[in-house]
Amino acid sequence: MSRVPPATAEVRRAVRQVLPDVGSGPVVVACSGGADSLALAAAAAFVLDTVHAVVVDHGLQRGSDEVAARVRGQLVGLGVDAAVVTVEVGRASGPEADARTARYAALRTASEELGGVPVLLGHTLDDQAETVLLGLGRGSGARSLSGMRTWDPPWCRPLLGVRRATTRQACVEAGLQPWDDPHNDDPRFTRVRLRHEVLPLLEDVLAGGVAPALARTAAQLADDDAALTALAEDLRRQAEDDDGGLAAPVVGKGEAAVRRRVLRAWLVGRGVRGADDAQLRAVDDLLVRWRGQGPSSLPGGLEVVRARGRLTVRSARTDR
Repeated sequence: MSRVPPATAEVRRAVRQVLPDVGSGPVVVACSGGADSLALAAAAAFVLDTVHAVVVDHGLQRGSDEVAARVRGQLVGLGVDAAVVTVEVGRASGPEADARTARYAALRTASEELGGVPVLLGHTLDDQAETVLLGLGRGSGARSLSGMRTWDPPWCRPLLGVRRATTRQACVEAGLQPWDDPHNDDPRFTRVRLRHEVLPLLEDVLAGGVAPALARTAAQLADDDAALTALAEDLRRQAEDDDGGLAAPVVGKGEAAVRRRVLRAWLVGRGVRGADDAQLRAVDDLLVRWRGQGPSSLPGGLEVVRARGRLTVRSARTDR
């Protein structure tokens, strides 16, 4: 029996390690044609019983349909049932975010059509490091700094412990030809500048090992966040009544990190989207700094009011 090349073996091992979560198939692999997703698809085809692949054509570049067709051809050659899905990218939040929204919607649909099967994504350790740096630069909390989860149904990211250089080498070993997306070198995009400017500078200044260190930080914070979230969920169940109100004295006894997780989950459950840190802290003041103050404003024309020891969400009055 011939020896499996090292990069190929590492990527296959990463896929095998997620089997307790995703099972042995079927799965959907999201494949852009880049080295990461192509190496993932090849490993999944070897390790798992039934693999489907979705190649999303965003239509944002000339000849994108031809690129998608070539990617599909390589996937079929691996024994993968592959389909090209063309999406329409909106203009709500910028090209990166809008393309991501359209792509994930297409992938979720593919998963649901197969009965809600897992969707494997090709994010690597390097992507994780970039995500942590983005969170740091934006002043995000522990949940954001904990990065991407390996398993966040239906999304599964087997390669978060694998370097980008390894996936490229795995493609070489398998005779696959990745597509290099020009957008991945376009300095208009923040993540591209992190990849090509910030991380190399940090590697130089700190004498290497920055990306793995950032990934380890994400893993440690993920464990912390999971523990705090479990405490918050228990406290929320104690405090929330059948009408959706929240008992202020019950939540107010929690530590700050737990209280704010309770409030964020409660607000999302009441239809509040996009509350920022300042707004969340203002709602928290209704719990622990209650002096009879008025409602706290929220996005979407909503507000939180405290009355009789209870927080509720309501439409903001316009006559004040």
